[in-house]
Amino acid sequence: RREYSRYSPRSSFRGECMIWLDFLKAFLIGGAFCVIGQLLINTTKMTSARILVGFLLAGVVLETVGVYDYIRDFGGAGASVPIIGFGSSLARGAIEGALENGLLGAVSGGIEAAAPGIAAVIFIAFIVGLVATPKTK
Repeated sequence: RREYSRYSPRSSFRGECMIWLDFLKAFLIGGAFCVIGQLLINTTKMTSARILVGFLLAGVVLETVGVYDYIRDFGGAGASVPIIGFGSSLARGAIEGALENGLLGAVSGGIEAAAPGIAAVIFIAFIVGLVATPKTK
């Protein structure tokens, strides 16, 4: 990742341009994933759940063949935040775990890599459940 603090105060304009360029690249990569999903919804009879699983598996496959690192380096949060990034982190954890501890490490490595994301989702859902008021139909 870039170190924005390396720019001196005299070159703060350059630092700001680099930050906006990172935002643009994240928007382009995340937007490309959204366009692919929308095209799948519009042109196929796939349900949203199948498209979601497809994106997850695409992240696993792209991480396994080593392509997703380049996508993540270019797109930053636009590549790591969507579900395809979750699949990538699962695969990366499983590969690292398998290299360290064999078959059992493949299972535990994937779970260990995905644990922070899962914990965050559970925590946020709990907070929303406390704050939101459900409406009956």
